[in-house]
Amino acid sequence: MIKKIDRNKSRQKRHMRMRNKIQGTPERPRLNVFRSASNIFAQLIDDINGVTIVSASSIDKGIKEKVNGLNKTETAKIVGQEIAKVAIDKGFETVVFDRGGYLYHGRVKSLADGARESGLKF
Repeated sequence: MIKKIDRNKSRQKRHMRMRNKIQGTPERPRLNVFRSASNIFAQLIDDINGVTIVSASSIDKGIKEKVNGLNKTETAKIVGQEIAKVAIDKGFETVVFDRGGYLYHGRVKSLADGARESGLKF
């Protein structure tokens, strides 16, 4: 009998393996990425205090107007730029990048590139 591989379960296992090695601090928070089929979400997380400091996604009001008509990779880049702007305004210049168990390719890479272009350091 052939068993179907649960891709999300495999991704979560990869993510937990990564999370054992990386941690967000109040000085250097973790930039977490979540990708759904049609949207992308990013958060800056302080793991020591257990708080989300900043978040941005493709469904936020200001961003949704900018990304209307763009493809998913371009949308991810704009989300990365927006989260970097807000993070820098709050005083965070360096972060730990957490790709969420996804391959560093496509939308995840585009989000990271957009954040770097806006001045965030990994």
